[in-house]
Amino acid sequence: MANFLANSEIPTFIDAAHAIAHNKVMILDGKAVITGSYNFTKTADEKNAENLLIIKSEELAKIYAENWQQHLKHAEPYTAKY
Repeated sequence: MANFLANSEIPTFIDAAHAIAHNKVMILDGKAVITGSYNFTKTADEKNAENLLIIKSEELAKIYAENWQQHLKHAEPYTAKY
């Protein structure tokens, strides 16, 4: 996935400061948070038992954005390998 994002010219970072970081979160326009187990793949959409939660809350979006900024401080930019 990191290669796909980087090759699509989407800034991509690796946070290696933690053994496992298994968060799936999107912050939309600072007004909503999307989270859950859902992988944005065809398999997840058609075959898996996934969940997705949309929370419309500027307050919560701010908290999630601040958490992301804290992790970005120690993350390294990722460069596509191919």
